[in-house]
Amino acid sequence: MTLQVSMRDEPGTKREYETIFILRPDTNQEGITLVNTKVRQVIDSMSGKTLKLDNWGKRKLAYEIKKQLKGIYMYWQYLGTSGMVEEIERNLRMLDSVIRYYTVRVDEDVVPDARPSTVDEETFTKAASTIPDEEELVTGAVASRFRDDDDDDDEFDPDLEEAALAGGAEKPEE
Repeated sequence: MTLQVSMRDEPGTKREYETIFILRPDTNQEGITLVNTKVRQVIDSMSGKTLKLDNWGKRKLAYEIKKQLKGIYMYWQYLGTSGMVEEIERNLRMLDSVIRYYTVRVDEDVVPDARPSTVDEETFTKAASTIPDEEELVTGAVASRFRDDDDDDDEFDPDLEEAALAGGAEKPEE
């Protein structure tokens, strides 16, 4: 595979890009790690440099995309060549968990040593975890995900909840 370099680029410099992609909202941590690993492999294999990686969390989409109303937003900032962007987008297109992606060239003729990288293994691992969105926090869907299976004594009692909401702390008599 040949590396495409524009004739107007200064020798020894790269272009700075930002890529944002949206994953399906039900993508688990392993799925996010898989997508991030593919993107990092492309950047590393084509002599690029990752500047920033961030998980913006699960957000409501402006409109429905592939029957999804929410998505997990991932943000990548990196240095590379135009051929690298094509390869990253080709890899994203092949993954079922990616529902949309967009890349923007931020700057050109950037000296790679002049831009510090804030991405290490801890940042990479942290970017794979997504905090619950507002709707999950309000509806209580989060509690069921983080609950231990051996906590059977914490059964839901609608009468007890109704009494607690009404201001009483005891279970109503039947």
